[in-house]
Amino acid sequence: MTQKDSEGFLQQQPGSLALAEPTVNVRHRWTTSIVVVNVGINAAFFGPIQVLLGQQAADFSEADKEGILALVTGAGAAVSLVANPLFGTFSDRTTSRFGRRVPWVFIGALLGTIGLIGLAGAPSVAAMALLWCLVQLGANGALAATTAAIPDQVPVRQRGTIGGLASMGTVAGILVGAAIAAVVAGNYSLGFIICAVALVAGMVPYLFLANDPVLSSKDKPPFTWLNFVKGFWISPRRYPDFAWAWITRFLVNVGNHLVTLYLLFFLTDAVGFENPEFGVLILTGIYAVLTLITAVIGGRWTDRVGKRKPFVIASSAIIALAALILAFFPTWTGALMGAAVLGIGYGVYLAVDFALLTQVLPSAVSRGKDMGVINVANSLPQVIAPIIAWPLVTIFGGYVTLYVVAAVIGLLGAVFVVKIKSVD
Repeated sequence: MTQKDSEGFLQQQPGSLALAEPTVNVRHRWTTSIVVVNVGINAAFFGPIQVLLGQQAADFSEADKEGILALVTGAGAAVSLVANPLFGTFSDRTTSRFGRRVPWVFIGALLGTIGLIGLAGAPSVAAMALLWCLVQLGANGALAATTAAIPDQVPVRQRGTIGGLASMGTVAGILVGAAIAAVVAGNYSLGFIICAVALVAGMVPYLFLANDPVLSSKDKPPFTWLNFVKGFWISPRRYPDFAWAWITRFLVNVGNHLVTLYLLFFLTDAVGFENPEFGVLILTGIYAVLTLITAVIGGRWTDRVGKRKPFVIASSAIIALAALILAFFPTWTGALMGAAVLGIGYGVYLAVDFALLTQVLPSAVSRGKDMGVINVANSLPQVIAPIIAWPLVTIFGGYVTLYVVAAVIGLLGAVFVVKIKSVD
């Protein structure tokens, strides 16, 4: 049985509609909480990834900074591979009176905050790697829970719009992270602490506005360790559209991470920009503004026309074009052009591909786990990209080779979208 509160929110009684396909449009307050929590989580991710970890790596060893950064980010991303589906599975089975997702957003943000504060005083590369792994564990756990909340509560007809707005939060978080790194002016310890504050600040509104459906204990799936482990494998033969959607997102994200991983070093060593930290902020700002605009426009447009695949294909091709601009125009002007083109393509991609993914989920009872598996396609590229990027930059031709490879991989993602049959 359901009813609406004074704000117009749909109230779901315990055990009634927690697993049902949503039919009532979500309200502005709920959407705002999703945007804000995404800002906090992504500030915690990308402030360190874009600048702070690189500065800390260089502080430990200028000569080995690329290798240290690859080691730390790769280790953290490996942890995120486990955190996403694991936290998603836990949230699927949670019968808390606060809902399925809220408790895990809180736990994840708490772990991430502890890790960020620890990074501020990390005494060695080993400690730096371990603490970044803790940040990835917590932040990815919170991300898995909030991502699952969208198919829990948003009807299909609204998912492009909400996906665009959630992506707006993601990009705003990236911009906030870059701004934090620029403002602290090389004091990466202070930067890590500010990132921790941003993570907590982003979490708090969601805790009070989530309106999280409560799962009844009678609807809780039975548990066995065998089924728990087997559940992380989603058969491509049984769910081919889910598999192709996963592969597409994985490839596009590999290409995107190859472009952004060494951006600080690219500006320093290839472009010769005098203030690379400020340069990263400028490029991120251009990218962010255009991504914000195109994510909202693309999300609403795809909802209006009822099609997803053409938008995903076109946006993937535009992202690849951005990589080629950086490859063949390694100048400050080229970097500005590349950032603009990347923002245009990635904004549409974030909004529309997310909506597409929610339409190929295998089961309502395992939305958290399934979205966690999808999020592996975001996290695994963070492991793969450093492994690919480091030899390309140091041995096989430098940044030209790196960005050409990024473009080719991204274009493969666009090609495989056509294999999805159940979504237009």
